[in-house]
Amino acid sequence: MKYKLLVLDIDGTVTNSQKQVSEKTRKAVIRLQEQGVPVAIASGRPPQGVSYVAEALGFQTYGSYILPFNGARILNFKTKECVFERTLPLSLPARLWRDALENQIGIITYRGDVIYSGTEPDQYMAIESRINQIPIEYRKNFGTFIDFPVNKCLLTGEPQDLEALEPMMARKYQHEAQVFRSEPYFLEITPKNVDKAYSLRHLLEILEISREEMVCCGDGFNDVSMIQFAGLGVAMANAQEKVKDVADYITVNDNDHDGVAEVIEKFFQ
Repeated sequence: MKYKLLVLDIDGTVTNSQKQVSEKTRKAVIRLQEQGVPVAIASGRPPQGVSYVAEALGFQTYGSYILPFNGARILNFKTKECVFERTLPLSLPARLWRDALENQIGIITYRGDVIYSGTEPDQYMAIESRINQIPIEYRKNFGTFIDFPVNKCLLTGEPQDLEALEPMMARKYQHEAQVFRSEPYFLEITPKNVDKAYSLRHLLEILEISREEMVCCGDGFNDVSMIQFAGLGVAMANAQEKVKDVADYITVNDNDHDGVAEVIEKFFQ
């Protein structure tokens, strides 16, 4: 099979433990694009958190794509055109904010270059701010302030609290949103039925590429859908066991030892 599209997760996949792209991986991804193969980044991060990785990989030169917010948006990184988008129901952030206050956990959402917090910023929001390199603004009136469409909300808190809250929230909003933990201290609220595989279907239509010609690489729970959907689903050596269980190939090298470069050398040369 001649593969025509490479899709990469960021954290634990194309970046190492220091949240950086190694020189070997960077060169391998750029060389692939030079050969005419488009590359996409699919991540739970907001666009600003994806941008510095996309820039390191030369997306602005080759017109490759980013899929932030776990696939709720697709952007051509060269033209900055949004070619696909799904948002939460407009009334949902206010209701989630009330849930956060009642359960004494944090809540944030995103717009432009700002993370908006509806509760006092906590240590977990600080992690999200640092990773994505965007500031937090605390809005006491979050429930009325967020009157614009958003792609996701993020609840933050102690892992044991979110573990207990997750099934309750999933039941409460089962007809309106996806509810899942991306980290022990992050509970994601994203548009219903939207995940990485769902948005990749749209990207494949745009690029006129079949799913059998697509390679997807990831390491986390939110990568499972695209790894199962891809013609070749790749789990990183450092991936969660559930991800490895559904993969067609598991890299020999982990994200700290250029596992993505291994995939390019093995399947695209």
